Amino acid sequence: MPSPIEHEALIAAVAQERDRDAFARLFDWYAPRLTAYLLRQGAEQALAEEIVQDAMVTLWRKAEMFDPAKSSLTTWLYRIARNRRIDLMRRDRSTPVEPDSPLFEVVDDTDLEGELDASQREAAVREAMRSLPEEQLALVRLAFFEALSHSEIAERTGLPLGTVKSRIRLAFTRLRRTLESGGVVEAQ
Repeated sequence: MPSPIEHEALIAAVAQERDRDAFARLFDWYAPRLTAYLLRQGAEQALAEEIVQDAMVTLWRKAEMFDPAKSSLTTWLYRIARNRRIDLMRRDRSTPVEPDSPLFEVVDDTDLEGELDASQREAAVREAMRSLPEEQLALVRLAFFEALSHSEIAERTGLPLGTVKSRIRLAFTRLRRTLESGGVVEAQ
């Protein structure tokens, strides 16, 4: 994950030199995060993508207006996207805008990236679990979703305790490999 200092250097390169590579790196980092944020706020996929495009064009055109003393780049971009969505909703009279809508909440970037990373990890884990053989998946569910001990699982399933432990260990090995190959967890 790039640091805020690296992002500030990239936006400075965009502002001062119109550096396309720096812009591409910022786009690749922020576009999926902004899209996920807008989807969580209730925007449709096509609208979220349009707003993200607008926000990133604003970054390209107005990079020199970014002031790291006033906010982080994350906050700046999320505010641009949020404000653009509000503008579009105000223009579209068919969609009522409620004053209590989360859309009007001030963007706090303290954990936006952490939230997104957690939701991406969760989705990756769910996907990885689909690749487990049913006999391993069933035991993992009992262990973690029902919080049963290995002994309780053996008793409930009628399997030997050693088989329960082996299958759960194999499942975790398989999950770790799948998640490592997807870049979700670091190889150790």
